[in-house]
Amino acid sequence: MKVLITTDWYAPAINGVVTSVLNLQQELTALGHEVRVLTLSSTTRSYREGDVTYIGAVSAGRIYPGARLRTAPAIGLLQELVEWGPDIIHSQCEFSTFRLAKRLSAATGAPIVHTYHTVYEDYTHYFSPSAKWGRRAVAAFSRWVVSHTACVIAPTVKVREILNRYHVSRPVHVIPTGIDLSHFSVPRDAQRIARMRQELNIPQEATVLLYLGRLAEEKNISELLRFLSTEERKDLYLLLVGDGPYRPQLEEQVRALHLADRVRFAGMVSPQQVPEYYQLGNLFVSASTSETQGLTYIEALASGLPALCRQDPCLTGVIRDGVNGWQFRDGAEFRTALHRFLCDEELRQELSQNAAETARQEFSSQAFAARVAAVYAQALGQTPLMRAA
Repeated sequence: MKVLITTDWYAPAINGVVTSVLNLQQELTALGHEVRVLTLSSTTRSYREGDVTYIGAVSAGRIYPGARLRTAPAIGLLQELVEWGPDIIHSQCEFSTFRLAKRLSAATGAPIVHTYHTVYEDYTHYFSPSAKWGRRAVAAFSRWVVSHTACVIAPTVKVREILNRYHVSRPVHVIPTGIDLSHFSVPRDAQRIARMRQELNIPQEATVLLYLGRLAEEKNISELLRFLSTEERKDLYLLLVGDGPYRPQLEEQVRALHLADRVRFAGMVSPQQVPEYYQLGNLFVSASTSETQGLTYIEALASGLPALCRQDPCLTGVIRDGVNGWQFRDGAEFRTALHRFLCDEELRQELSQNAAETARQEFSSQAFAARVAAVYAQALGQTPLMRAA
C-alpha cells in the first residue's frame, strides 16, 4: 500500500504529533508499505529530501507558538506526489497540510484518514477572547475537517466523545498512539544519572518529581508549583524538562512562592536525551487536562517511572490508581498519593515494575501501526460511499 502522511509538524520539532508520525512512518515501512511524508519547510523554500516533501512556509507563532503556515504553491512537488499515486492519505493536522491533503485526494482519488490529535477547545486563549465563542468555532471547524475524510482516528475515548459532541459525520476509530518502547527500556546508567543530577544541582538522595513537555498555560504547571509550595520536605525537587511560551510566568511564580531552591528548569533537550531524564526522575507528574492522549505519560511508564497526574478521561486505562501511579482531583489527593509514594519503598518498586508492563502490553508502536493499517484497508473499501457523501 502507498501511504502519504501529511503533517504541519515534523522532525526536528518535538511534540506528540511528531512522535506519532515518526513511529507510524517507521512501523508502516517495516510492515512493507511504501510511505511518504508531506510537511512544511522551516523556510520559504520548497524541496524534496528522500521520502519527505517540504513545502515553503512562514512562522505563525502569533497564532500558536512554533506553528507555521504554507506560502509556496509548490505545484511541481505536488504533481510528483500525484504521479506517485498514493492509495491512502493520512492527515495529521487540520491546517496548511490538510488543504494539500484535500487537493491531492481530489487529484488521485485516494481517501483521507485523519488523526485528531489536538483538543482545540483547550487552546481557545490563543485565538479568541471568548471561550464560549472559541468552543463553537472549534466545533464548526472540526465538523468541516472531518466532512472531507473517510474516517477519523482518535487516540483516546476522550477524543471520540468530544468529536461525537461536535456531531461529526464520519466514523471515529479509537487507536492509542504507540511509541518505540526500545528507546525507554534501556538499562539505567547510574553514573550518567548521578552526573546529570550534579549538573542540575539536585542532591543525589533527593526525590525528583519530573514534568516533561511544553511549558504552556494549558499544561497547568502552575498547579504543580502551588502543590510543591505546601510540602515541607526539603528533599523534594520539581524538574521541568522542556520549554515554551509560559516559562517566564512560571519562573516568576517560582520566585513568588520561594521555590527557587527546589525547582529546576532543564530547558529543551534533544530526543536522544529524553530517556535519560525519565531515568533521572522518581515520579512523573502532570496537572494538565488538555491532552488528547499524552505520549509523555506513556514514555514515562515505559521507562518504569510511575505517574501522578490530574484525573482526565484520556488517562482511563493508562494511569491505574495504586498499580502504576495515581490520578488526583485536587491538592489533597495529590499530597496523599505523594506521601504514600515517598513512605513505601516496596510500593515504589511495585509501581515501577507495573508501569513498564503497562506500556509493553498496551502501547507498542508495532501494534499501533497494525491497527492503523487495518483502518486504511477499511477506508479503501468504503471509498465509493465516501466520495458520494
